[in-house]
Amino acid sequence: YKVMNKNRSARTGVVYALALKRLGEFLGDTSHLAATADQLTLFAGKWLFDRGLRDPLSRKTHVSAVREFYRWLHWRRLIRHNPGIEVPHARVGRRLPRVMPMGHAEQLMWAPDFSTFVGVRDAAIMALLMGCGMRVSGLVRLNDSNVIATTIEGKPRLMLRTLEKGDKERQLPIPFQADVLLRVYLEHPELSAIDRLLPDGDQVLFVSTQNRAVPPHEYRGEARRLRRKGVLRMIQAYARRVGVPAEFAHPHALRHMFGTELAEDDVPTNTAARLLGHDDPKNTKIYEHLAARKLTRIMDTSNPLAKMR
Repeated sequence: YKVMNKNRSARTGVVYALALKRLGEFLGDTSHLAATADQLTLFAGKWLFDRGLRDPLSRKTHVSAVREFYRWLHWRRLIRHNPGIEVPHARVGRRLPRVMPMGHAEQLMWAPDFSTFVGVRDAAIMALLMGCGMRVSGLVRLNDSNVIATTIEGKPRLMLRTLEKGDKERQLPIPFQADVLLRVYLEHPELSAIDRLLPDGDQVLFVSTQNRAVPPHEYRGEARRLRRKGVLRMIQAYARRVGVPAEFAHPHALRHMFGTELAEDDVPTNTAARLLGHDDPKNTKIYEHLAARKLTRIMDTSNPLAKMR
């Protein structure tokens, strides 16, 4: 219902399904229709906590799933009273993400072997994640039609039309450095030899090169698409090779770096929100707390000690 009727993402469907499966384990022989507010509160709090979900954020999605599920049951008149209304969300404090230092980012960008097709592909992927602040979910969904050739100030440039969180479409300019790497990937002779054609005539943009789960004769079209886990494993492998700490070895770390660099350069919050695909600019303000270089400059010049003779 959430995916088909409310147009929520497939990932939301998976997360909610997992939460309701755990609720079923908790209730045991008790019918979902007979659950009380006290039972649901116990499930969303102590029961999940005792099973390893100690971070309030990890339990927040379970509370949302339970509340939405019982709201749906009440709307369908399968229950007279909605006990989900009384299930509270755990209090979640703000946690700042760790930001990858520029030196580690440079190590990652130079790690691929540019003389190989896989190396060129990986460099283009990391350049888009780092240079455009893309979510990995949007990157792996890209097809050739999402890459738009245009002219900006008399120069040929590439733009991206992406579908990301909640199937929201937006158009992103590609920075010159990533533009170059993407063109090299698209023009690579090994890419032209790969069957990545989709039923609608489009073509998968970023392809996988190893997939033992698919028979060779079926390894084409959509089956050729590089998945989220493939991108994660790729970044982790390069991080291990060049000594980048594991805490930065994931696609979202590159997105955090993009947001932080916008804050360092005093990009207006509304503009940064558009580039990051945030519906609410408040979500973008977190990067202002991570702009260490800017904050250090201000601290060095504006603190009382700096004004003493």
